[in-house]
Amino acid sequence: MAQEQDDAVSLNAIQASDIKVIANVGTGTMGHAIALQFALAGYETRLVGRSEASLDRGMGRIRADAETFADAGLLHAGETVDDVLARITPIVGYEQGVTGADFVIESVAENLEVKQQVWREIEQFAPKDAIFATNTSGLSPTAIQSVLDKPERFVVAHFWNPAQLMPLVEVVPGAHTDPHVVDVTFDLMNLIGKKPAKIKKESLGFVGNRLQMAVLREEFHIIQEGIADAATVDDVMKYSLGRRWNLVGPVASIDLGGLDVFYNISTYLFDDMDNGTGPSPLLAEKVKEGNLGAKTGRGFFSWQGEDGKRVIEQRDKALLRALKEDAAEAAE
Repeated sequence: MAQEQDDAVSLNAIQASDIKVIANVGTGTMGHAIALQFALAGYETRLVGRSEASLDRGMGRIRADAETFADAGLLHAGETVDDVLARITPIVGYEQGVTGADFVIESVAENLEVKQQVWREIEQFAPKDAIFATNTSGLSPTAIQSVLDKPERFVVAHFWNPAQLMPLVEVVPGAHTDPHVVDVTFDLMNLIGKKPAKIKKESLGFVGNRLQMAVLREEFHIIQEGIADAATVDDVMKYSLGRRWNLVGPVASIDLGGLDVFYNISTYLFDDMDNGTGPSPLLAEKVKEGNLGAKTGRGFFSWQGEDGKRVIEQRDKALLRALKEDAAEAAE
């Protein structure tokens, strides 16, 4: 009992400013980008992987993204790409990777059993007062932390893809997470230049993915019913709600538009909208056909050739411009 009380006191004494060493477990799409974020912010960062090959791939992607940031003028004054990469140490294995770390964040496969096993191993070697964070996009933090001896130090820090370009990080507690851990993680995300959202309690998909899937459910319904095709649906979103909600969120927008107006619309429109509880048949058909989107070259759209590359490049350039605007506002 005395040891548990000492551990609790130690954990509650930690502030975000005390965190100096980051252990980033995972080298893939999300893992490499999150490691870069911490290194850009000046943190000693360990990129922890399963093999030298995975670490080499991860470091290659980190360098490419850091060079993009340098070209966009987003490195700190006087810093070079090599300065940023010098803060990142690639390490094979958890023992060397997490020993002495203040904050451990994991971005391995989105599978509950895999994540539980990874955290069992991490806890064997990490300091007793280190904070643990998972980058899961929707798995239950309560289920993941259930295998830990100290579940109170475990929290979700859900970065959005591409993690080096999207500002949002959802900070989500599990049933046993100490509220102080949520606060420290929230503050740490601010320190690395992110826009964290402190979620009160866990739910499947947290907040962002619940909103995304609600919109997609209705979009699939519109396409399947022949009301509009996929390109038209996307245009409607991009040139109306997408622009508006980027500036003023949807709840604030209906305040501006008048709650009575939106109430009246809801009295007849909600009954006509899709309220299905299973996967969209349209989406299921695409998956069955093997048309999985950019990864296979075709989904709702063709991603083959230069046109697909151009869309991604345009998106990333726009996100970089937005990051520069965010940085300029923060400096004012």
